[in-house]
Amino acid sequence: MVLVIGTGGAGLRAAIELAEAGVDVLAVGKRPKEDAHTALAAGGINAALATMDPEDSWQQHAADTIKESYLLADPRTVEIVTRGAARGIDDLERYGMAFAREEDGRISQRFFGAHRFRRTAFAGDYTGLEIQRTLIRRAQQLDIPVLDGVYITRLLVHDGAVFGAYGFDLASGRRCLIHADAVILAAGGHTRIWRRTSSRRDENTGDSFRLAVEAGARLRDAELVQFHPSGIIEPENAAGTLVSEAARGEGGILRNALGERFMARYDPERMELSTRDRVALASYTEIKEGRGTPNGGVWLDVSHLPRQTIMTRLPRVYQTLLDLQMLDITREPIEIAPTAHYSMGGVWVRPEDHSTDVAGLYAIGEASSGLHGANRLGGNSLIELLVFGRITGQAAAAYSQSLTAQRRSAAAVAEARAEVDDLLAADGPENVRALQRAIRNTMTEHAGVVRDEEGLRAGLAELSVIEKRMADVGVHPDIAGYQDLAHAFDLKSAAMAARATLESALERRETRGCHNRSDHPDQDPALRVNLVWSPTTGVTHESIPDVPDEISALMQEVSTEGKLVE
Repeated sequence: MVLVIGTGGAGLRAAIELAEAGVDVLAVGKRPKEDAHTALAAGGINAALATMDPEDSWQQHAADTIKESYLLADPRTVEIVTRGAARGIDDLERYGMAFAREEDGRISQRFFGAHRFRRTAFAGDYTGLEIQRTLIRRAQQLDIPVLDGVYITRLLVHDGAVFGAYGFDLASGRRCLIHADAVILAAGGHTRIWRRTSSRRDENTGDSFRLAVEAGARLRDAELVQFHPSGIIEPENAAGTLVSEAARGEGGILRNALGERFMARYDPERMELSTRDRVALASYTEIKEGRGTPNGGVWLDVSHLPRQTIMTRLPRVYQTLLDLQMLDITREPIEIAPTAHYSMGGVWVRPEDHSTDVAGLYAIGEASSGLHGANRLGGNSLIELLVFGRITGQAAAAYSQSLTAQRRSAAAVAEARAEVDDLLAADGPENVRALQRAIRNTMTEHAGVVRDEEGLRAGLAELSVIEKRMADVGVHPDIAGYQDLAHAFDLKSAAMAARATLESALERRETRGCHNRSDHPDQDPALRVNLVWSPTTGVTHESIPDVPDEISALMQEVSTEGKLVE
């Protein structure tokens, strides 16, 4: 049996592959599968189908991906994804996904930033939601058991090989001991450890990072985090909720508190159509230099656009702001600030099958690393789920079938059980939620859009104090369930993810892509490496293979005339 942890797009695609191969599979997730993070992805999914631009090819897709990664993407990983992308789209069609199509029946493809050709397929502005629904439907057809509301606390390992996982039911607290030949980790990234983030509460807290590292795996590129330029600031419980990039694409204007259209200072040619990292840095600078709004943001104004344009092209944005702030964007500007959006690093995996340092353990989706480098090409995250969901499902099936005996370790199970027992007995004065907030404040203050040595060292000092306080937490399940116990484990994950990020960011003494070091403003060719982290070795440098000639020959500046750059 193979266990899949995480029921978003990556986890479900892997589970489907296993079931189609005739292997027993169980998928578990801590939130309802219909509400997985994948459902939030709006823009589209990349594949060089050449339905609109016949000149497109997987090689050009690979070249655009590596160029956008600032040369930190692994070329082998990139080749596997771009070569396998068309197959990924075929799989979705086979499962009944309804893509937007041209009148003659071809799948429509549109431009996304930094792509040379139109290669982003889509379904309205809810592509991720449609993919998630399609995968859920296919999983149901295959009778794949999917458990919602199960929190995995630890992977079970013996002699360097995984043999299952331990956890509990979020509602009843009932313990779950799951024996498995192989485990596929698909539990997302770590962007919730910042104060403003596009992730919802209690998701992307770094669960994948902690589970993998405690099992004996390593992390790669933890410092490389994409900040989206337009997250709302209020209300507090929705801070970081995204205002779609389409708001800028349709002609939205950015202004500071003085009313100045400030993008003229940072990218006078492209203005608001500049890249995500450039716009996020510009907004951050305006706020930091005292030209921000009273709440620490800038204004995004679409009120000059025709009302009809807003209602037809930006309906989600209009409804979201009305619901959350009673704000009518046809009349008033939106207060926004940069928000942590996507973990481009993750668990260290081999490019061929996404296996880790632990035998039988795999990581996919935002939990893994290798494809995105220092900047993610818009639309690549959804295709990554499908390509590696399929490949890793096959690899886990082969590994499971190759085993001649099933490992077990009573000691490992006892340790996992004791960890939960100890937390349930914890009755200290420290509040778990308050410590989570402290980590988010530290990361926002010292490891946000712009970093420097002094700030990162201050962040590590603050984190050490928080880690000491974590020994005195109180955990109190109540009539509503065992969420408090889950928060305590989320706190452990957040602290580990924060340490990995801060230590790696300190080591990357250069500015490259999403990683801005104000004390090292230039790119350092010697740092064209991946930074690999574990608690035992700290940060080590890992060299990146050369880009094949057929791909490097295609790496060129992409014209951004009139299109939004991701």
